[in-house]
Amino acid sequence: MIVSGDWLTRAAPVLHGLNRAGYQALVVGGAVRNAVLGLPVSDVDIATDATPEQVMAMAAALGLRTIPTGIAHGTVTVMGLEVTTFRRDIETDGRHAVVAFSSDIHQDAARRDFTMNALYVDAAGVVIDPLGGMDDLLARRLRFVGDAGQRIAEDYLRILRYFRFHAIYADQGFDADILAAISNNLCGLETLSRERIGAEMRKLLGANDPAPSINTMTQTGVLRCILPGADPQYLAPLVHIAGDVRSWLARLAVMGGQDVQAALRLSKAEMDIYQTLRDEIGTMARPAALGWKYGRAVAMDVIHLRAAMFETPPSPDWQADIDRGAAANFPVTAADLMPALSGPMLGEKLRGLQSRWLQSDLTLTKAQLLS
Repeated sequence: MIVSGDWLTRAAPVLHGLNRAGYQALVVGGAVRNAVLGLPVSDVDIATDATPEQVMAMAAALGLRTIPTGIAHGTVTVMGLEVTTFRRDIETDGRHAVVAFSSDIHQDAARRDFTMNALYVDAAGVVIDPLGGMDDLLARRLRFVGDAGQRIAEDYLRILRYFRFHAIYADQGFDADILAAISNNLCGLETLSRERIGAEMRKLLGANDPAPSINTMTQTGVLRCILPGADPQYLAPLVHIAGDVRSWLARLAVMGGQDVQAALRLSKAEMDIYQTLRDEIGTMARPAALGWKYGRAVAMDVIHLRAAMFETPPSPDWQADIDRGAAANFPVTAADLMPALSGPMLGEKLRGLQSRWLQSDLTLTKAQLLS
């Protein structure tokens, strides 16, 4: 198979430069996988049999800017692209790996997580498939490279990556042997940083339909380990109701959980939105009021959450009401109440008028509010 795209054009100077210097250089991993499937390509990674020093020497000879981002692990950034020497694992502990450089593409492929990620492309766009990953990719079959239990024990984050990749790329059901290997390695999740767990969960919850993966995570005990108290009962209805709106925070809010901020290392801004969604699910605030208070995106998430959890369709024209609220301006200002009022009394009066205005579905005019 031959693939092409702007991503390959962007990598071409580095690929050709290493090739002319006598080295093998190939784009590897996600860029190849997505290109084969016709999906957008973002990150472009290059694998080579050149050592980091040889990569930097090539780049210097061509005047290409380099950054020694991870020389100990074989990685140099050239023209914004990560170029990593072929590697083989010497020792792993479930979080970190001690690696040795290699000149063998098969050794490099053998240390990768899934067969669909062990695909390479040369400068001409020709796909190189050392492990038979192309058949798995085209069949939308997610399979570990080698023994699943061994791969997971090398890096326990692969448990979460399995569920994320299944939600995005797999068309087939979950493999029973893989789920058994995951269940046998649950204790390894405790060794992972919450930042890594949070990053994976953001990506998983942003998939087209994460519900099957999340449900299977619940059955295997994974969800309980990383987010105690979470309940995915209403996740599938939310995904169905929201359609193309893939709000990972809304999907997190519909599940809940204990100490979500600490469990997933949410930022303050993310936690504020999460808490707003949770709080507004049970309020009587109308769509227009939600649009005015929080903006269109958050207001839509609230309405979707209510519809999913209460099995009640939104009111007619709810989206138009949200847009009306998002564009509205509260008609009364502090200046309208001064100098008759000031200080705490002024603030209290403004809040009271604002409450009346929201209860009127944003219809009361300035004159009506002040009369």
